[in-house]
Amino acid sequence: MKKKFWRLAVLSVIMLVLSACGGEEGSGGGESGANIAIGPPASATNGLSKIIFEAYGLEDGDYKEFQEGFGDAADGVQDGNIDISIGILGLPAASIENLQSATGDVKLISLSDEAVAHIEKNTQYKAMTIPAGTYDFQKEEIQTVTAYAILMANTDTIDEETGYQLTKTMIEKASENTHAQAKEMTLENALKGSEGLPIHPGAKRYYEEQGLTVENPVAEVKADGSKKELVLGTGSQGGTYYPLGGEMATIWNRSVDGINITNTETGASIENMATIRDGNMDLGMTVHETALFAVNGEQDFEDNSVPNAAFIGHIYPEVVQIVTREASGISGFEDLN
Repeated sequence: MKKKFWRLAVLSVIMLVLSACGGEEGSGGGESGANIAIGPPASATNGLSKIIFEAYGLEDGDYKEFQEGFGDAADGVQDGNIDISIGILGLPAASIENLQSATGDVKLISLSDEAVAHIEKNTQYKAMTIPAGTYDFQKEEIQTVTAYAILMANTDTIDEETGYQLTKTMIEKASENTHAQAKEMTLENALKGSEGLPIHPGAKRYYEEQGLTVENPVAEVKADGSKKELVLGTGSQGGTYYPLGGEMATIWNRSVDGINITNTETGASIENMATIRDGNMDLGMTVHETALFAVNGEQDFEDNSVPNAAFIGHIYPEVVQIVTREASGISGFEDLN
């Protein structure tokens, strides 16, 4: 009886160990498929991830989604709990460089020609190649897509003069911003991503003073200049919006008299536009496609448009960057079917 009891006990322990090993979140196979971080719930990354999955014919059983901010997603990739992280980030992205420093085996995933064509057909994103050597570990070109990050203002709280000063400072003081993407905030780039959007009259006045031709419709401003404490919506701390927006706010606060801007962590584009609509945010960083949807009442903003938002300026080109680790054994989304 004792021998039988011990055999059963040993078998039970073995079964428990095998069950635990098979249930690890970091596993890229099995019934639940690969673990993929698709960005925060109210972000452009989240929506674009679904378009990418469509392009590859991936269904729910082929992957398990994690709606993580970029910082948490990178931690998950490092720990092995996330197999793939999808991010819309500046190039190069500090979070990816940090991940490589921690793991030593980061790999960027390319999109197929067919996937890029599908994305271009169904979104405002355009094809782009990340040159080899952009990251120290990157030996080959990576095919992906890109869009523009822009700044939108709440026309109910940002009057013409404040809009003018914010725009002027954003362009003329960009050299004081130490973030790598600040170099993209130039007069030459200023109107990129403005297509189809109403422009804030303060921004229009500044750009025309500098010799630019502004053809956008001019937004109606209801603000009277009385609001001095302003909120800037950025993104998650592991992404580009949050640190870049923090420096922008600091420069505005020391350069524009009479206002104080607080940058806040958010779910990024969609949340920022919705919060402007609801009157709880004064400035918001967003992908230009999301701004178009918001203004026109489409996609996430169907029957709930954002009529009180206006373009201030281009911030930087946003590049879709998809990372995994060599240890995952994944070379591309084709491996997940």
